[in-house]
Amino acid sequence: MTSTRIPRKLDPAEIRVLGALLEKEQTTPEAYPLTVNSLLLACNQKTNREPVTDLTEEQVIDALERLRQEVLVWRTEGARSEKWQQSVVRRWGLDRAGKALMTLLLLRGPQTPGELRTRSERLHPFSSVQEVEDALQRMASMDEPLVMEQPRRPGHKETRWTHLVGDVAEPAPAREAPARVEPDLPAGPLPGALSTRVAKLEEIVAKLTEDVETLKSLLS
Repeated sequence: MTSTRIPRKLDPAEIRVLGALLEKEQTTPEAYPLTVNSLLLACNQKTNREPVTDLTEEQVIDALERLRQEVLVWRTEGARSEKWQQSVVRRWGLDRAGKALMTLLLLRGPQTPGELRTRSERLHPFSSVQEVEDALQRMASMDEPLVMEQPRRPGHKETRWTHLVGDVAEPAPAREAPARVEPDLPAGPLPGALSTRVAKLEEIVAKLTEDVETLKSLLS
């Protein structure tokens, strides 16, 4: 029987395109729908993506066309350029909680309920991990499930959940950070002048970090 929610298994490029469209609709609605160029930047974003991709414009356009044929995205003609938006929320029967969780699963692969709750703040705030699990169970109990709970991995307390719309790329294992060599510092508090300079530098770094994050959100 042909699935009404998932007509076929989606490939990694299609999954990334859908995840990026869903994310930007929720986090930057003023810039949505997206042009192909904006979508390309969103797909290849270096943060909140596992794995990080390096899709070309041609790959994104091809993925959009395939998704359009399945009525999972649709195109609108803007004043200057064509723009794209997702149409899976209604197709998949997602509420706000489900939309946020599917976004994260499409963009970052299998995750625990705790990870999903932490990462969903900008999309949809969950009051507890139990609320996340309830939303996942609703999507898993549909007549055509969108997610499933994976077996618990050895050495881990929590199980992970994954989407069922296509192949899932496992995130690369975290690399062990090299040992830091701490400089020899004099014992006791720093001299007054040096302490003031350090505090000032910390303020500057914090402000620069905030400015960079703001710039990223405007460009993404």
